[in-house]
Amino acid sequence: MAPAAPRLPSAPGVQILGPVTPEQASVLSPAAQSFVAALHRCFNAHRLALLARRDARQGEIDAGRLPDFLPETAAVRAEPSWRGAAPAPGLVDRRVEITGPVDRKMVINAMNRFGVQDSNAPTWSNNLDGQVNIRDALLGTISFTAPNGKSYRLKPKGELATLIVRPRGWHMEEKHFLVDGQPCSASLFDFGLFFFNSARASIAAGQGPYFYLPKMESHLEARLWNNAFNLAQDMLAIPRGTIRATVLIETILAAFEMDLPPPLKTSPRTFIKKLRNHPDKVLPARGDVTMTSPFMDAYVRLLIKTCHKRGVHAMGGMAAQIPIKGDPAANDAALAKVRADKLREVQAGHDGTWVAHPELVKVALAVFNEHMPQPNQLFVARDDVAVGAADLLSTRGLAAGFTEADLRLNCNIALAYMESWLRGVGCVPIHNLMEDAATAEISRSQLWQWVRHGAATRDGRAVTAAWAVQILDDETDKFRSELGDEKFRASKFDLARRLLAGTIQGKEYSDFLTTLCYDHILTITAPPSRM
Repeated sequence: MAPAAPRLPSAPGVQILGPVTPEQASVLSPAAQSFVAALHRCFNAHRLALLARRDARQGEIDAGRLPDFLPETAAVRAEPSWRGAAPAPGLVDRRVEITGPVDRKMVINAMNRFGVQDSNAPTWSNNLDGQVNIRDALLGTISFTAPNGKSYRLKPKGELATLIVRPRGWHMEEKHFLVDGQPCSASLFDFGLFFFNSARASIAAGQGPYFYLPKMESHLEARLWNNAFNLAQDMLAIPRGTIRATVLIETILAAFEMDLPPPLKTSPRTFIKKLRNHPDKVLPARGDVTMTSPFMDAYVRLLIKTCHKRGVHAMGGMAAQIPIKGDPAANDAALAKVRADKLREVQAGHDGTWVAHPELVKVALAVFNEHMPQPNQLFVARDDVAVGAADLLSTRGLAAGFTEADLRLNCNIALAYMESWLRGVGCVPIHNLMEDAATAEISRSQLWQWVRHGAATRDGRAVTAAWAVQILDDETDKFRSELGDEKFRASKFDLARRLLAGTIQGKEYSDFLTTLCYDHILTITAPPSRM
């Protein structure tokens, strides 16, 4: 029988509205709660103001004022002398990183191979278990025994990978943790809890504390993170500059401001979102929008030039392919795509790359080892690159249109991913690709965009809201048929279908799949009695 949940004491002004196991309570002490609460009280008002700024900027884009480089930062961009901090221990050579969730087995496997980044569905239990698992990994005490009896242990310290933690984006809240009656910033909750419990262990391990920062849209949002880092370091008497962060350039607005923050990684996925009300920016089938598409290629070239000018790493994108068992020809074709993509990245000047599956580590590593024998390519200046605003917005050269099959594929992917996310699983193999929230967003957003503008398939049929919903119902029925009635009723497909139907009909658009679904994974309880 599992031990009874403790009567968790709470810090002043803090209410914990989710169940907490004895092990989770070890990372949610009153002192840790107070630390998170202090960060939230200092920075939440500024966070909310920056989110309001996002809304205002979206209104300007909808009205026709397209993104451009900021005139007020021209002098900073033109200044040749400023440089980022030198790479920290464990970050000098970043040639292959693996992205994954923070369950105990995954953390062990990832640290035994290469760095781990978070693909987590943020249930309350997942978040707290992840904090425990990461802390134990840094302390070297983590272990796991699978139901089949197989045991997982860490390799010796000198053979371990560097751990990089990704807190949630500024737009999210942690509704199980209230500060002065209001939900805590999820970003500050994730960061603060990790930093309080694991920063010193990370420093002792010689690898951190290091972070990936997602979903930012401006240098002001990066500055807010820097302010939070400084306060956190001061509060724990850790020297400023100990924290290192890599910014994910996964919003189109951030691409126009990348010559301001720290090391960068390409992941530009919000072209559709930000330009969704512009009919001339309707994109073709998801599979036809690749890293060699005009605006994506411009992102990459500008990012490498910008990073290397400032002496920091420019990381490549994720290989979403996974091994295909039982079909050698299909598996060989998938691996060939990975090799070609990684060759493109290393020849462009990237200093490292991502993969989504452990078996792809050796594939990516072989390509980078052959073409990047030194630890990085910071010496590749890319002075040949001249990227303007029009280049970052260009759709010239893209394949035209899409088919009904593309519509059905987008519905299928978005539906399957959302169903899994609602069950607490945020990294999902679908059609031989590893989908996370960002990739599933492409499918959902394309459906909305095609309906919104009445885009036509290649055979001339206009996409209407009614047709999109009919296709969604067809795909839902396929899952019902595959699972059988009993398993289907036990799944989250009905809820996923309802949520997806409400956001693909060309009307109201939810900016994030995760916020659209978040309230449905809450496990709110009455606050425990204070001790």
